[in-house]
Amino acid sequence: MSEEQVAAPRNGRRISQRGIATRERILDAANRLMLVRGVNATTLDDIREASQTSKSQLYHHFADKQELVRALVTYRGALVLQRERAGLERLRSFSGLVRWRNALVQANSLNNGKYGCGLGSMALELSDQDEQARSSLSETFAAWEKLISDGLHRMRDSGLLRRDADPEKLATGLMAALQGGYLLANAAHDVAPMEVALDMALEHIKSFLAQPAGEPPPVTSAPSPEAGQAGFAPA
Repeated sequence: MSEEQVAAPRNGRRISQRGIATRERILDAANRLMLVRGVNATTLDDIREASQTSKSQLYHHFADKQELVRALVTYRGALVLQRERAGLERLRSFSGLVRWRNALVQANSLNNGKYGCGLGSMALELSDQDEQARSSLSETFAAWEKLISDGLHRMRDSGLLRRDADPEKLATGLMAALQGGYLLANAAHDVAPMEVALDMALEHIKSFLAQPAGEPPPVTSAPSPEAGQAGFAPA
């Protein structure tokens, strides 16, 4: 996480290195608590205790809970996009999509499917309550989806996907399957629904493969042992 993503002082004020560290500690604590408890069930006192900050320190950086939550939307979005860029910026093959799928499923299985997607859960709670937070979340989802569509464009440009494949529509379908999979896995406390949702979306993308000579048919199998080492965490 860069200083620019963490700092963002209120009213344009400069912030010291110590202040940056305190603000990041508050956001990190809020991120962990709200992932498990949700936004509405987490209080500022909970965050203050978990971050080991005083009330004056917390209110120095955030005027109220709404301001903290909006900052957390940006903070969590940056974490997710940083992770997703590592897995998608060089995507050029269907096997790369399968590795991406496996890493996400493997990471979510560590919690038995609980908690869902960090961005998706915030969208469910905030979209009808806070227009600014909703807009920020929408922009983050759009950036995430573009990482997928850019990879599909590279696959189509290289001839791996047929020319009639629509990268934007395929990316939207895959993102919808991912978010729906997170939701169902959370309800079931089991990643199986997430696996099914993603595999169905990947099968649709697979139907557009041009199957160049010499390239074996891709297989959407269960998560490989390497997937858990890919550095992915729950979204």
